[in-house]
Amino acid sequence: MTKRLELVLFWHMHQPDYRDPASGEFLLPWVYLHALKDYSDMAAHLERHPGMRVVVNFVPVLTRQLEDYARQFAAGGVAGVGRRHAPAEFRDPLLRVLATEDPAKITAVDRARVLDLCFRANPRTMIEPFAGYARLAEIHRRCTADGLDLTDYLSGEYLTDLVTWYHLAWTGESLRQEHALLRRLLAQGSRFDFEARQSLVALIGHEIGRVIERWRLLAGRGQVELSTTPDCHPLGPLMVDFAAARDTQPGVALPQASGYPGGIERFAAHVDRAFVAHEASFGHAPVGVWPAEGAVSGPVVAALAARGSRWAASGEAVLMNSLRASGTVGSGRVDDDRVDDDRVDDDRVDGNRAERLYQPYILSEQAEAVAASGAGVRLFFRDDHLSDLIGFDYSRRHSGEAAAQFVAELEAIAAAWEGDTAPVVSVMLDGENAWEHFPYNGFYFLDELYRRLAAHPVIRPTTFAELISRNVPASPLARLSAGSWVYGNLATWIGAPEKNRAWDLLVEAKQVFDRVIDRLAPAAREEACRRLAVCEGSDWFWWFGDYNPQQTIASFDSLFRLHLTRLYQQLGQPVPDALAREISDPGAGGEAEGGGSMRRSAPAAG
Repeated sequence: MTKRLELVLFWHMHQPDYRDPASGEFLLPWVYLHALKDYSDMAAHLERHPGMRVVVNFVPVLTRQLEDYARQFAAGGVAGVGRRHAPAEFRDPLLRVLATEDPAKITAVDRARVLDLCFRANPRTMIEPFAGYARLAEIHRRCTADGLDLTDYLSGEYLTDLVTWYHLAWTGESLRQEHALLRRLLAQGSRFDFEARQSLVALIGHEIGRVIERWRLLAGRGQVELSTTPDCHPLGPLMVDFAAARDTQPGVALPQASGYPGGIERFAAHVDRAFVAHEASFGHAPVGVWPAEGAVSGPVVAALAARGSRWAASGEAVLMNSLRASGTVGSGRVDDDRVDDDRVDDDRVDGNRAERLYQPYILSEQAEAVAASGAGVRLFFRDDHLSDLIGFDYSRRHSGEAAAQFVAELEAIAAAWEGDTAPVVSVMLDGENAWEHFPYNGFYFLDELYRRLAAHPVIRPTTFAELISRNVPASPLARLSAGSWVYGNLATWIGAPEKNRAWDLLVEAKQVFDRVIDRLAPAAREEACRRLAVCEGSDWFWWFGDYNPQQTIASFDSLFRLHLTRLYQQLGQPVPDALAREISDPGAGGEAEGGGSMRRSAPAAG
């Protein structure tokens, strides 16, 4: 029998809502910067390799912000390479400064924002390779060391050069190869005049304006399955029941509140809005759903099934915990068994890791419905080892060597496989944050990887939707253990004092919401619901924790409290004094791997 291997490469694209709900001002720029660097590059790789097939997940809270930016660029006319843009068209301080004709007129607020934001980049790959940018960073470092008030001290020309370099550093490698303007500005290095900056603004607007359409076209020609996530990325198992955290950590501390009021209904509402928003953006309903953070539980999967999702996915440790809870394998929990290569070595526990991992599953309670009508949710679980190789390890290796080694890992799985049907290997990870750690934004790694995979005689790149359409067999799973792709548990979002405090603040706000929402006029009610949904996102809880960088903790702490404040204001209710105080310790902060925007599937050894 010819050996075959089904490979699903899954890239997850997500950013929380960075807008002040009252003014629409973007307080952090990551949506359009990732579009310029990552959503653009990732599309270009697939356009160059038509034989590749992948699953790409866009969260509605992200696509709405992309569409908002596109409208800003198009304000007053159709955005294009030859069009001038005025600062007033933008609700983002970096874009305002980039579009400013007279640097002396940059406001004090925007000057401060530029100095705060424009060094938030990977120094090794995004600052140090560019002499002009590195020089500005050194000036900033020396002035800061001298204790100077840089808001007034540094010239307007310094600020416009800095903001220009920041955007150049955030352009994807595909765009640099495509556009002579970018290559010219990179070579120029300094003294970027108004005409140069206007040309860069227009190019950015052109690229932002076509991001969604590029992905729609890739899906239309069958290369990409586009999936979704519940609307504002809520952490489903915890919205439904805080006690879900004790599935894998029985002694974990929980918030003072007994649970999130109406959590299952709120989660279902996020799911419903995601289906509607996805169809509006991409022209078709999604086949499957990636629950935020791969966080699953029985009630979460039931809610997805009720809305018509055909698949969901999570991490390897969740599967192994579930098999143990189902009595299929030994009693030890996966998150207690660590080995030196930073992943769970399940072969130490049951000897059948590959056999159990490389197949889809269906919850036993849904198996009858699947047999009768094909409905129900197939569950796929990521290979944590392979996913973490891309997310954390390959950026330190030669791109060609890394791509070859990844393919060799897959070939070894295929060679050792003894099942009657081909193994289904799912590699799932962040599609936006990994690449800044690679030279050239991962361009040469992905280019070589896609070239090898598309032409491989054994490895078949595919999608979850295609596997379901071919009715690939799914094994029954008696019980689904609540957990996420991070460590197989929910500790990233609950348990620490500041995480629990954030949940308690959200619960208090939801209780007020429930008391007064029916008194509001329809338009005000709709806006209040929108603001509540943003507050329910998982990102706020992710960033609380003293292992994350202090500057990032402070940013997300402030933004979470602002969203809650705006919710109270929309409800016409007094804002609690607690929202004026930081949730996290202002002095807390660590050095999380990769800046904290991604996590390995298991804690690093040692």
